[in-house]
Formats: sequence, structure tokens, C-alpha cells
Amino acid sequence: MQDNYIKQDIKNKAAILTISRPKALNSLNFQILNELERVLYEINLNKDISVVIITGDGEKAFIAGADIKEMVNLTPMEAVKFANKGHDILRLIRKMPQPVIAAVNGFALGGGFEIALACDIIYASINAKMGFPEVTLGIMPGFGGTQNLARIVGEKIANELIFTGNVITAEKAKSLNIINEVFEGKEQLLESALNTAEKITSNSVVAIASAKDAILNGINMPISEAYAYESKIFGNLFSNDDQKEGMNAFIEKRKANFKGKIGG
Repeated sequence: MQDNYIKQDIKNKAAILTISRPKALNSLNFQILNELERVLYEINLNKDISVVIITGDGEKAFIAGADIKEMVNLTPMEAVKFANKGHDILRLIRKMPQPVIAAVNGFALGGGFEIALACDIIYASINAKMGFPEVTLGIMPGFGGTQNLARIVGEKIANELIFTGNVITAEKAKSLNIINEVFEGKEQLLESALNTAEKITSNSVVAIASAKDAILNGINMPISEAYAYESKIFGNLFSNDDQKEGMNAFIEKRKANFKGKIGG
């Protein structure tokens, strides 16, 4: 199937997904959401892809929110359907076994910020601007923003950012632990994302998928339950060939040759 708005490129087991609607600052319409959901679902089932990088086309925006012209006349039920579509995409990003890196250049507003927050790692260029301006439009974040931001920065900071509609710089976002690192320009941003992807793919993808599972599901459990969940996943890895290869390589002082695949 031909995608109109999602460009795909594969480099060394890393899938680079570029949201490509630059004339509209890569704003999200129903078609983009449907395409992104389908592509992510296909990658979720692809054992040969170890990492995903999501970025935006052009110099001005990662994703500058949702398409207001498409949203303005939604009925309440249509708005719920729209929000649920966003939640479906966020769940895919969070639950897929591959780590997902957001490479944010320019504006990441509203739904774009929400997609970035769902990713496992966020890198941004120095010109990145992030925020939830929804209250200036008479609405609120609807793609998980009220939930995910508060879990990252705490209730009080999330309240301030969402209630004011303030847009913050990449440096401010880093100081709030929203993003991992800030880079000078888009070229350095993508290069660093690819370098991280390469580092990830050199390790056991089975172990990484298990660690992502433990972090995602354990973080909202009581600590005793989270420890038990971690122990179970940790133990399961000892039935995988990658564990034997990795430990024997360490003992033999050689580089490990991991052959395990996600879901295999």
C-alpha cells in the first residue's frame, strides 16, 4: 500500500518513519493517523526491525499538532473517536517490543508532543519547541497528554504547562527531564538518533524488548509487584540463546554474536 504522508527508510535494522506534510507543518489529519497506525502495526510484527525512529519532514516541525481545519466541526462522538485513534497509536508505540526514538526538530505541539512523549527516547534539536496549546483553542490534550506528561514531570509542572498553553524550548524540556538530549541542528539530531539505534541493535534485541516490557508495565505497579514482575521476565531470558551467547562471550573475552529476534 502506498503511503501519502509517511516516508519509510530502513538503515541497519532501524526503521526511520518521517511524517511528511511539510506545507502544513506535518499536522495530523485522519489519513496520517491511519497510515501511522498501520505502519507501526506492521513494524510491531517485523522481527527484522530492532529500533524505530520517528521524525518530521522539513526544518520547521516535528508535528505541529492536529489539523484544526479537520477538527473544527467534529461532533462530541467524532471527537471521542479521534482521541481514541490517537490513544491506539500511543499504545502501539509504548507496547511494541522495539525501542522508539523521537527525533524532534522544530514544533512538537499538541498531538505531536503527545506522540513524542509516548516514545522511549526523545532527542531534540536546539530549535525544537514543545507544548500543549489546546486550551487556547477551547479544548485540552486528547492523545494522552494529560496522563503521560504528569507521569514524567509531576502533577504541578504538568498543570502549569497544560493550563497556560505555554510552549517551551528544547533546553527547558531537557531541564524538566522530558527529553534526553539537545543537538545543534537537524543533521546532528538524526545522526545521533541513528548512532543510538546502532548501539541498541548491537545488543540483544530480546533482552531490550524484555527490559522495555518491565519498565512500561512495572512503573505503575506497587514496588513489590514490580519486583516480582521484573524477576519473572529476568528469569525467562535464561531460556533464550542470547543469554548463553552474551555470557559466554564475556567469559571468553570476545564480542557477542546475538542471533535472537524480537518475538522469536
